[in-house]
Amino acid sequence: MTRRKILQAVGAGALASSAPVSAGASQAGGDGAAAFSVLTPREREVLQLMAEGEPTKAIAARLAVSVKTVETYRQQIMEKLDLHSVAELTKYAIREGLTEL
Repeated sequence: MTRRKILQAVGAGALASSAPVSAGASQAGGDGAAAFSVLTPREREVLQLMAEGEPTKAIAARLAVSVKTVETYRQQIMEKLDLHSVAELTKYAIREGLTEL
């Protein structure tokens, strides 16, 4: 499933995550704002672009970094927020106001 389709499915409520996004937020500091604050500005930027459906290669080109660097950012974001899929990252980004449907 492409990120764009994941974004559409999340917005339509068709995708259920294995763990609620709020669980990741509580793990990272108690609420969404606290969880969001654990991310660096660059991680927030990568999260926003991922949530908007940008492919990893396009994110890398836009930020002038390697694809591997973007993949590392994604892994770090997922670990910090205790999220386990791109769908969960997308839901989180929407809830935090990083992107809209």
